[in-house]
Amino acid sequence: MISAREAAYISLSRCLKDNKFANLEIDAAIKKHGLFGAERSLFTVLVYGTIERLLTLDFYLSKCSDKPLDKLDPQILCILRLSAYQILFLDRVPDHAAVNEGVELAKKYLHKGAKGFVNAVLRRLILTHSDIIPPTLSVKYSIPEWIIELWTEQYGQDKTIEILEGMNGVPYMTLRVNTLVTTRKAALEKLAEYNIEAQPCEQSECGINILCGVSFAEIEDVLGKGAFVQDEASQLTVEAIGALPGDFVIDTCSCPGGKSFGIAIAMNNKGKLLSLDLHESKLGLVEKGAERLGISIISTRAHDSKEPLSEYIGKADKVLCDVPCSGLGVMAKKPETRYKEKASVLKLPEIQYAILNSSAEYLKPGGTLVYSTCTLNKLENDNIIEKFLSTHSDFVLEKMATLFPVKHKSDGFFHAKLIKINDQLSLKIE
Repeated sequence: MISAREAAYISLSRCLKDNKFANLEIDAAIKKHGLFGAERSLFTVLVYGTIERLLTLDFYLSKCSDKPLDKLDPQILCILRLSAYQILFLDRVPDHAAVNEGVELAKKYLHKGAKGFVNAVLRRLILTHSDIIPPTLSVKYSIPEWIIELWTEQYGQDKTIEILEGMNGVPYMTLRVNTLVTTRKAALEKLAEYNIEAQPCEQSECGINILCGVSFAEIEDVLGKGAFVQDEASQLTVEAIGALPGDFVIDTCSCPGGKSFGIAIAMNNKGKLLSLDLHESKLGLVEKGAERLGISIISTRAHDSKEPLSEYIGKADKVLCDVPCSGLGVMAKKPETRYKEKASVLKLPEIQYAILNSSAEYLKPGGTLVYSTCTLNKLENDNIIEKFLSTHSDFVLEKMATLFPVKHKSDGFFHAKLIKINDQLSLKIE
C-alpha cells in the first residue's frame, strides 16, 4: 500500500492534468490503494485542500521559485503545490516532513535534478512564508477575482467575506435517511454503535451530518446500501416541492438522481415520478440508485428540457426544475468549480430560463413548480424568477430562499416555490 502523500500526488496529477472531478477521483483512489483510517483522512484533506488553495499556493511558490511557475514541469509544480499546502495550511504536519516527502516524490517520479529544486523552493517557503501577505481576497481565499466582484456587487462585502470563509475546508458528508426502510433516530443510534460521530442536520428533518472521516462505503456497511442518499441541499428542495403519495411528479434535470430519490421517498413510493435528463448515458445512475433504495415509481427518459414533452403538458401535480448551474455554492465539495471561466457562467441564465419556461407547461392548475440551483449568483437565481413572474401571470411566488455556507451550515443553495393559479386560488388572491 502506498502512503497518503504519494496517493495524493497521483490523484492531484490526474485532477489537474486530465480535469478529473476531485470527489470522484478521491473515491476511486481510496478503493484502489486500500487507504483507511488516518491515511485515508490525510489523503482526502491533501487532495481537496491543494485544489481549493491553488491560487494561494501559486502566489507563495512564485515568491520562492527562481523560475516562473508556468515554465515548470507540471509534475514538479504538482509536488510543490502538494508540499506547500502542508506547510501553509496543515499544522499537524511538521514542515520538515512535508519537505522530505516532497523530495522523495521528486526522486521517485522525476529526473535527478528535480529533487534539489523542490528541496530549495520548499525550504525557502518555510523561511519566508510568515512574512508574505496575500495582496487580495482572491489570493487569500483562492477564488478568482471575477467571482469575488460578482458576490460583492450582489451581496455586499461583509456577506462576501462570510461566503469566502465558508468555501474552504473539507466538508461534512451529509446523508438523507431513506424513510422507506428506517428513521433518522434509528440511523443515528446505529452510527453511534460503531463510534461514527454524527448529528442531525439543522436544515432538514431527514438529514444527518457525518462529522468524522469515514468513507461512503463504510457508511453503507453500517446502515445498509439502501438506507440513505447524500446531500442536504437535495433534502430542502424535496421539502419545498411537498410531493404526496399518489402524485405525478416530473424532475426535468434529474441526474445523478438524488432529488428524484428524495421525492419518491417523500411520496412513500406511491404515485409516478418521471426523471428526465439530457444525457441518456447518465440515466443509468438514476435507475441503479432507485433499485438500491427500493424505489419502484421512477421511470426515466432522455430529453432536452428546454422544450416540453407534448404528452405531459398540463398533467403533472409537481415539477422540479433543478437546472444546470455554475455550482458556485458547492466549492467546498467540488473545489474545481471555483476555476470556471466567467464566459461559461454568463451563458447559463438563457439556458436556465428556457428550461424553467418549458417545465412550467407540465403543471396542472394549482400545481407546484420548484426552481433550484446549487449556486450563489443572482443572475442564475433571483433574476430568473423575477423574469419568469413578469411573463407568467398564471403563477405566484410562494417562497424564495438563498442558503449561505456559514449562516445555514450547508452548501450555497437557492430555491423558489411557484404555484400555478387555478380558479379557486385566483378568487383567494383577489
